[in-house]
Amino acid sequence: MRKQRILVVDDDKEVVRLMRAYLEQAGYEVLVAYDGETAVHNLRREKPDLVLLDLMLPGMDGWEITRLMRSDATLSTIPIIMLTARVDDTDKIVGLEMGADDYVTKPYNPREVVARVKARLRSADGFQAQVLRVGELEMDLGRREVKVNGRLVELTPSEFNLLRVLLEQAGYVFTRSELVRKGLGSDYEGLERTLDSHIRNLRRKIEPDAKEPIYIETVYAIGYRLSGEAS
Repeated sequence: MRKQRILVVDDDKEVVRLMRAYLEQAGYEVLVAYDGETAVHNLRREKPDLVLLDLMLPGMDGWEITRLMRSDATLSTIPIIMLTARVDDTDKIVGLEMGADDYVTKPYNPREVVARVKARLRSADGFQAQVLRVGELEMDLGRREVKVNGRLVELTPSEFNLLRVLLEQAGYVFTRSELVRKGLGSDYEGLERTLDSHIRNLRRKIEPDAKEPIYIETVYAIGYRLSGEAS
């Protein structure tokens, strides 16, 4: 069985060496790139299972790579975990809204990064061949496709997983921590604050009017639910 492959992109060779050692110890095959152009070459040639992506890179930076991946149908479903020395919450929100699935601020514990990698890959695996529908919203779990009114909608892995959780229990009110745990596969502190960014992205993509959502409802002081009954 092929090992899952992780592409580590960082211009700091010591960071790459350290992360490579921890990831290989965890059973992953590791690809590396020290600049944006090499990263894009590896992405297109190797199609890794996940990317650990530093933002501050020579040449093409992490923002540009994220935009490229999310606009390319052959790369758009690959999870992205951003690695950066930036600590501003605005940067984190922008990264998530661009399509990143998670965000780790340097300096970080390599064991925590490995745990996040495992959680992100677990959440992308193991779906049964099944189609969930609410109204004109349709999700094919086997194909990992979402359609609205018959139109294919491109979602990031985190957006897909969150919507899957909501669809599977349509009408149920999820707390924010429940959605983080079940949809993002993690219990890490602070991830609840990123949930709103993913929900905003989902609404922008699946709602007729993101400002007046008919599918994903906010339940004041609790969390979110998907309106309607799945069929």
